[in-house]
Amino acid sequence: MPSFCDVALPVPLEANFTYRLNGAVPVIGGRVIVPFREQRLPGIVVALHDTPPKVTAKNVLTVLDSSPVLDQQLLKLGRWIADYYVAPLGEVFRTMLPLGAEFRRARGYRLAERGMEVLHNAATKGVPQRREFIAPHLSAGEDANLPPESRRDGTDTEIQIAVLNHLLDRDVVREESLRSATRASRDTLNALVRKKWIERVDLSAVRDAVRTVRIAVLNESREPRCAEATKGRALNANQNALLHAIGAAGGKIAVEQLHELPIPRTTLASLVKRGLVMIENQPAEFRVSTLKGHGIDFIFNAKQKSALEHINAAASTKKFSVALLHGVTGSGKTAVYLAAMQQVLKSGRAAILLVPEIGLTPAAAAHLHQVFGEEVAILHSGLSDAERAEQWHRIRRGDARIVVGTRSAVFAPVGDLALIVVDEEHDSSYKQEETPRYHARDVAIMRAKMAGAAIVLGSATPSLESYYNAREGKYALVELPDRVERRPMPEIEILDMREEFRETGRDQLISRKLASEIGQRLSRNEQVMLLLNRRGYSAFVLCRACGDTLQCKNCAIAMTHHKRRRVLECHYCGYTRGVPQTCPKCGSEYVQFFGSGSEKLEEQLHGMFPQARIARLDRDTVRGRDDFERVLSALDAGELDIVVGTQMIAKGHDIHGVTLVGVVGADAALAFPDFRAAERTFQLLAQVAGRAGRGSAPGKVILQTYFPDHYAVQFAAQHDYLAFYDKEVRYRNWMRYPPFSALANVLVRSNRLEDALKWAGMLGNWLEKTPPEGIRALGPAAAPLSRLKTEYRYHFVLKSSSRARMNALLRSMLAHAVSQKIPRTNVIVDVDALSLL
Repeated sequence: MPSFCDVALPVPLEANFTYRLNGAVPVIGGRVIVPFREQRLPGIVVALHDTPPKVTAKNVLTVLDSSPVLDQQLLKLGRWIADYYVAPLGEVFRTMLPLGAEFRRARGYRLAERGMEVLHNAATKGVPQRREFIAPHLSAGEDANLPPESRRDGTDTEIQIAVLNHLLDRDVVREESLRSATRASRDTLNALVRKKWIERVDLSAVRDAVRTVRIAVLNESREPRCAEATKGRALNANQNALLHAIGAAGGKIAVEQLHELPIPRTTLASLVKRGLVMIENQPAEFRVSTLKGHGIDFIFNAKQKSALEHINAAASTKKFSVALLHGVTGSGKTAVYLAAMQQVLKSGRAAILLVPEIGLTPAAAAHLHQVFGEEVAILHSGLSDAERAEQWHRIRRGDARIVVGTRSAVFAPVGDLALIVVDEEHDSSYKQEETPRYHARDVAIMRAKMAGAAIVLGSATPSLESYYNAREGKYALVELPDRVERRPMPEIEILDMREEFRETGRDQLISRKLASEIGQRLSRNEQVMLLLNRRGYSAFVLCRACGDTLQCKNCAIAMTHHKRRRVLECHYCGYTRGVPQTCPKCGSEYVQFFGSGSEKLEEQLHGMFPQARIARLDRDTVRGRDDFERVLSALDAGELDIVVGTQMIAKGHDIHGVTLVGVVGADAALAFPDFRAAERTFQLLAQVAGRAGRGSAPGKVILQTYFPDHYAVQFAAQHDYLAFYDKEVRYRNWMRYPPFSALANVLVRSNRLEDALKWAGMLGNWLEKTPPEGIRALGPAAAPLSRLKTEYRYHFVLKSSSRARMNALLRSMLAHAVSQKIPRTNVIVDVDALSLL
């Protein structure tokens, strides 16, 4: 029996921690709960042994699993991610396991001896001590009577005293209860802990993550107590209405549905008390999707048959292979994926389908559910913690062998994996922007390699890296050059908005040509999609008197005006403020709003086409998957005429009634300081153009632009990916950007400008003194977003033809940072960075 175990914990430290086994022995790949500093944390056991550590080992508190939650293959994949992306192993494992619902993080507080003294001193100086006598406010004079250490120091003294009073005569109070009772903020509680007036207690523990729903059941029994309870007491109108609603639903209905009725909630409690209704807890059902889908047509053309044969052959060999499926929009890639996954399921094996965004998951899930029924599991961050845990366990038990989801679904615990499909493989959403900063497409390739599975990367506009690998022979290239049923690609007309301005003298959001085309489609009962890849009403607010723009207090970025909510919002940190009537800097009344967003576009369309049924899809209107599915269902059913949106409307949606797509603003990205700006613009334009003409009627695209001569715009209008690739790849080669080199972005950040400058300078000096062989280091320099979420930011950009050398340099840099007392969390390493902002 081993005496110790090594545990990977979800902390930003690149080390495992040794604990003493005390009783039950865990398994490698299983979870344990252990003490870490002043808290309890769940971790993954990575080793069992008898070698004692150099310091006294703490005991394992709880063994959660009798069998591994991460098998050997997933453990190996996690170690590869930690090594390749230079990330702590424990944080990688936390990302791989969506089981947060099974461990409740909680903390409480108790009164410390010093806090008792403060209360005693306050009471002797005339300040009420017992909680039942707390005065609602303390005046300045009363504050003066408190001991010096309890006077105002940035937190509210009366709230501090209220906290102490509330903890008096209580053992431990949970944080949420304490804050609710006293209105104390976390800062207030932290201040009291630092003063040693109160003590923090970790109450984290395992919990039952089974989802249940409360059901109201009609009590149709004729028990004497029920008859006695109602005897001589007539039911009122609300009670009768509620009983009728339950009866109409078959005698049982979810309590949540009853709460939607215009009836007081106390009415149900009254019926329960009188014995007419019973409340039961039942396991909650999981809803895959409300979308119906069009039904998959598995009658394939010659190119689709050839692609399917290639994928089936690769998946059946049980050997690793990579194929890039390059198919134009509307070429039937989804049908090929599903047919291949159907063959995998028939063979008794498993498959994973990755999609880039939550918005695309309902449609993919609807198609899969039609074909595979209950064999489908869904994994994405839009689910609740309990829903994700439930789906994960279904997969692990083997109840679902087909998995669809966003990037984290690449870690699904499927057994006997045969096929992974990465749809829209070019999409930047596959790159995680927090530690571990992995790219799901590349992790999927590595997982397929470890599992001996086939992987298919699909896109109408492949990333340059993937297409380069296909050209070099690293990937098999499978092409679908035509749309299904020989449908033509939509006609794309480029409209020069500079010329529009010269002719009209106005900076218009919707050109005359686009307005005319929209009117024609509406008269024919056809549908329209309009893309403006910027949400909000106005892009920025400027004072015409002093020239000042209203910037976020936390970020070096202009705030966006949201007219309907009457706020200015930062789209990076979420900070909001009211819309000023005068300039905060100079007091001038000449405050004006510039630029346009999807909210303004929607408003203008309502004015131009008052009879049209219009909806908007962006992050302001889509708060969850229900919102997205509702709009898409309405569009698919012909209940909407125009949909306005940001890039979330551009990809993957198969709406047959859309015959016109207007691109109102998608080329602004060409002005960004980013070497991928042209590629992203081409991909967005080509993808959104592909939403037109997917049914029997031909489609058309009006592409409004201020850069009509740019090659990304021209080749997108010609549906010519190869010409764009050939031109763009030459620029990349000249500048040695990916795919011709490995690239990493190292970011140094701090809330204090002096620290960010000092630390960036220290790492810059280290690079100069030990110039890395075969690596070009640019920086340090201020990041394009020099301040973000209150942090000042400086960065280095590293390029190398050798990934091994790059990895070694990054690890040496981090080791040097630690030796120089630079906090690990203040140095961010982003390997294969997609954004340099």
